[in-house]
Amino acid sequence: MTARNSAATKATDMRARARRGVWQRLLAALGVRTGRVRRADAVAARWEHGAAGEAETARLVAPLVSLGWVIRHDLRMPGSRANLDHLLVSPCGTAVVVLDSKNWHRGRTTVLVDGRVHCGVEDRQAQVDAVASYARRVSRALDLPGVMVWPLLVVHGSPIAGGRLEARAPDWDGAVHVLGPARLVPTLAAAPKAHDPARAAAVVARVDRVLLPYVPGPRRVR
Repeated sequence: MTARNSAATKATDMRARARRGVWQRLLAALGVRTGRVRRADAVAARWEHGAAGEAETARLVAPLVSLGWVIRHDLRMPGSRANLDHLLVSPCGTAVVVLDSKNWHRGRTTVLVDGRVHCGVEDRQAQVDAVASYARRVSRALDLPGVMVWPLLVVHGSPIAGGRLEARAPDWDGAVHVLGPARLVPTLAAAPKAHDPARAAAVVARVDRVLLPYVPGPRRVR
C-alpha cells in the first residue's frame, strides 16, 4: 500500500483555509501575512514537522516488504478520531506492529526518568501511553487469538539514550519499545523468520476489513 500522510494533508489544508477569501488573497499577493495566517502557518509547521517523521519511517520500513512483511499506513483508529501512523503484519502471521512516528528535538536526548519517557526535560510519557492505547484498540478490533500486537514508538531527531528504551504504560501488559530510526528495521527484521503465508494473509485480510484508511478531520496537534 502506498504511504499516505494525513499530517501533511492537514497542514496544506490549514494553510489554504487561512488564505481563503478575496481580502486574504489580496493581502497574500502583497506579501502581507495577517494574524490569522501567521497562526495557521505556525500550527501547520508543527503538522509538517510530524509529517516529515512519518514519511521517513515509511521510507525506512519499505524494504521489509521484500522479507515478507505487509505494511499499511495512515489507518483510522476504531472508535476514535485518531489515526494509526503505520501498521505492519509479520511474515509468520503471529504479530502485528502498531508503529507510531515522532519527530522530537534533535538537541535533546530521549531518556527514562522515574519510569517515564522524557525528551530532555519535557515529559513525553503521554505519547508512549497513546501508542499503547492504540495497540490495545487494534488488538480488540482485530480479535485474533494467538496474534500478538506490539506497540512501538520510533523517534526521529532526538537521540535515544542507549539506542533503545523499554517503557511501560497503564493497562498494557508488556513494554512499549521506544527506539531511533537506526534500530527500527534491524529490530523488526530480527523477529521470528519463519514464514506462514496463509496465516499472514488471513491477518492482513482482517486488518483490511476492520482498519480503514484514515480521512483527515479536526484533531489535536501531537
